[in-house]
Amino acid sequence: MTYTRTLACLRCAASYPDPSLELVGRGCPACEADGVPSNVLPVYDLAGLGAVPVSDGEPGLFRYRSLLPLAAGTPAVSLAEGATPVVGLPAVAERLGVASVVVKDETRNPTWSYKDRLASVAVTKAVELGIDTVVVASTGNHGAAIAAYAARAGLRCVVLTVASVPSTMKTLMQAYGASVVALPEPRQRWTLMRELVEKFGWLAMSGHADPPVGSNPYGVDGYKTIAYELVDQLDAPPDVVVVPSAYADGLVGVARGFADLVELGVLERSPRMVAAEPFGPLAAALASGSEVAGPVPYQPSVAFSTASPVGTFQGLSALRSTGGAAVAVPSDEVILAAQRELAASAGLYQEAASATAWPALATLAAQGSLGRAESVVVIGTSTGLKDVGATAATLPEVPVIEPAADALLDAIGP
Repeated sequence: MTYTRTLACLRCAASYPDPSLELVGRGCPACEADGVPSNVLPVYDLAGLGAVPVSDGEPGLFRYRSLLPLAAGTPAVSLAEGATPVVGLPAVAERLGVASVVVKDETRNPTWSYKDRLASVAVTKAVELGIDTVVVASTGNHGAAIAAYAARAGLRCVVLTVASVPSTMKTLMQAYGASVVALPEPRQRWTLMRELVEKFGWLAMSGHADPPVGSNPYGVDGYKTIAYELVDQLDAPPDVVVVPSAYADGLVGVARGFADLVELGVLERSPRMVAAEPFGPLAAALASGSEVAGPVPYQPSVAFSTASPVGTFQGLSALRSTGGAAVAVPSDEVILAAQRELAASAGLYQEAASATAWPALATLAAQGSLGRAESVVVIGTSTGLKDVGATAATLPEVPVIEPAADALLDAIGP
């Protein structure tokens, strides 16, 4: 058993016993009082292990159960998530002047986003704890994933969203059986969520702190499995990993997975983590040396899944510990152009929030922050099918033509 059944604050290292449900989604009370909200995350003892332990009889990402914060014998709530492919983009690598660029294509997960990794572990933890209702604040991907896995586990799921999210996202969450309600303002979701957790004993699947600390700490470690898979899939470990980020759960989880691999002796060092973000709260905090990321000015963004004016201490910690960076990509036009280019040139249709990784990567290359011998992994977090309307608005109308070759050429060109 590698999980020590304790949680520790990323900032002050205070230790708390599993499950400490009052801290899930809220973070360390001492750091909250200190004005620097910080998540608490699971602690492991990897002494004596020389490699990543794999349980081949387990479904999905639970083949890495020994490195997940779960009790032995807890039934895995799985939809065969994980084991997503890597797709090489040699033309992009040549254009950027690096050795290689690959996409870890997380759109192949059951609900078409990498949130399934968080959801599978967090909902399994809910089953372990005997919870009957889970609650999540989400603009779409997170809520859809939690709803699907809650359905798989036979749990009630309540999603707190906002009215502005695309109808496809609302449909997904409702189709998976969740009770979905929208609130007028995003921050109102957190206030209500905390009341529901405290009043009814529901388990938070996302954060409800304001300012945010990050999501369910058990679920965050579901993302560690991305790092484990990458070292098996690639000929050599990556030098740089780019993750579209808001509260940085995915960024932190992947960084923690690579840290495990270093501690196990599988890798000599962790890759530099890079956060691609619409408005740049993490980038601003890194530049100023602050422990608090944001708030920064913001406006409605096509990258709504990551469009936050505030970041988290956990995100800053992952970036600083790996010598990483954060890049702001505030222009909808730039994001949508990157989305279309990736789809048309590589056959990968990513959600707008996921597409922020590409202009961020181009910015790093232009700054000289990428070496010619370096390899880059981009986490493709979610499919563009989650918001087809945003893409469609940038495309020409499909012409209706007569059934003749000349008419076709007139429409599309020679």
